[in-house]
Amino acid sequence: MKSAVENLSPTRVKLTVEVPSEELQPHVDAALKTIGSQIQVPGFRAGKVPARIIEQRVGKGAVIQEAVNEALPEFFGKAVDETGVEPIGQPEVDITEVPMADGEQLKFTVEVDVRPEVTLPDYDGVEISVDNLEVTDEDVEAKLTELRERFGTLVGVDRAVETGDFVSIDLSATVDGKDVEDAKTTGLSHEVGSGNLIDGLDEAIVGLKSGESKEFKTTLVAGEFAGQEADVTVVVDSVKERELPELDDEFAQLASEFDTVEELRGDLRERVEQNKKLGQAADIRDAVLDKLLEAVEVPLPEAVVKEQADANVHDVLHQVGHNEELLETALKAQGTTREEFETQARESAEKQVKVQLLLDAIADAQDVQVDQQELQEHILFQSQRYGMQPAEFIQQIQQAGQLPALFQEVRRGKGLADVVLEVTVKDADGNAVDTKALFDREDAGEELAEEAAAEEDVVAEAEEITSEADEK
Repeated sequence: MKSAVENLSPTRVKLTVEVPSEELQPHVDAALKTIGSQIQVPGFRAGKVPARIIEQRVGKGAVIQEAVNEALPEFFGKAVDETGVEPIGQPEVDITEVPMADGEQLKFTVEVDVRPEVTLPDYDGVEISVDNLEVTDEDVEAKLTELRERFGTLVGVDRAVETGDFVSIDLSATVDGKDVEDAKTTGLSHEVGSGNLIDGLDEAIVGLKSGESKEFKTTLVAGEFAGQEADVTVVVDSVKERELPELDDEFAQLASEFDTVEELRGDLRERVEQNKKLGQAADIRDAVLDKLLEAVEVPLPEAVVKEQADANVHDVLHQVGHNEELLETALKAQGTTREEFETQARESAEKQVKVQLLLDAIADAQDVQVDQQELQEHILFQSQRYGMQPAEFIQQIQQAGQLPALFQEVRRGKGLADVVLEVTVKDADGNAVDTKALFDREDAGEELAEEAAAEEDVVAEAEEITSEADEK
C-alpha cells in the first residue's frame, strides 16, 4: 500500500491512498463469505456457495463494494501511521478507483482535519496575580450554620411568610380564562426564596399567612401554554421555619466525630482553608490558561469547531426537551435572539477547541504520561461529582465511548499543572504563591474524592435525623 499526504491548510490534509489488489483480496474473500451466508442458491448449503456463483447472483461490483466498505477503516489507519498525521474530526472519503479486474488497484482520497502545530511560549515570562488566601471567622461560622441547618427541624409558626420559610401551598393558573391543568397542584412544599418554582411566586408568598391567597402574573416556560402570560393564584396552607439545634458540645458529637464545638470549629477551619486552596488553584489554572491563549496562535480546524458548536446547541435543546418553541421562549426571556444564541454557541466552540489543542500541545511538549492510578482517581472524583457509584459511572462512559476523552482530560490537566509550576504567581499583596504545594500533590484527587464521600455521608445522616424529627 502507498500513501501520500498533501497539506491543504494548517489544520487540514488530503491523503491519497493506493491499495494493490493482493492486499484487498482478504477483504474480498470475507465479503464473499458474508454475502454467501445471506443468499439461498438451490443445490448449495448456506455458506457453501462458490465465489463465481455469488458473483453471478449479486454482481462482482456488489462484492467489491462490500469489501471496500469493510476495508476502508483499516487502510485509512495504515495511511495515518505511514504519513504521521494526527487526524481529528470526521474524515471525508472519496473512492476514485475500484479494482474490477485482476491487477487493478483500489484508490481513494481522504480529507480530514488534523491537529495544527502550536508554538508554545517561554513559561518563565508568564506572571499572574490572584486574590489573597484568607480564612475568616465569618467563613467558619457560615460553615457551622450550614451544618446546623442540615440537622435542623421544621416547626410550624403562626405568622406571615418570610424568606427562608418552608410553606405548603396550592397553585392554580389560567391563560385567557382557560385553566392550565399542568399548573394545578395542592400541598406543594416550597422553600421561600429558593426560586425553584415559577417566577414571581416567592415575591407573592412573602407576607401571607396560613389560609391567605394572592394572585400574580407570570410567563409559563413549559407545557401547552409555554411562553404565554398566565394569571396564577397561590394559597398558603401552612408555614414552617427551620429551628436550628443549639451550638454546643452535644451537637458537635451528633454532627461529627469531635467531642467539643471548638474541635469542630478547628476542623471546619481546616476544611474552609482547603476549599479556598482548591479555589485558588482553580483561579491560577484559569489565569495561566487565559495568558497562554492570549500569547499563542492556534489555527482552528473548521469542521471540528462546527461539530462542537452543533453539540453546544444540541445540549441546550436537550435541556428543553428538543422543544424549539420552548427554546425560543427562553431566549426571548433572556433578551436573546436565535441568531445571537447560535453565534454564542459558535464562539464558545472556538474557545473550547482552542483550549483543547493548546493543552494537547503542552502535554506533548511535556511528554505527559497518565498511569492507571491517576485515571482511577479521576474516575472516582468524577463519579462523586455526579453522585454515581464508580462502577456505574465507568459503565456509562464505556457505553458512550468516552473513556479516551476521560484519559485525555487527565493528560491535559497534568500538562497545565506542569506549566503552572513554571510560571510566576503572586497574590494581591505581591507575595509569591507556592504553586508546588497546590499542584504537585499526587494524592490530591484521592483526597477530593474522600472529602466528597464524607460530605455525602454527613448530608445523608442529617436528612435521616431530620426526617425522624419531623415525624415526631
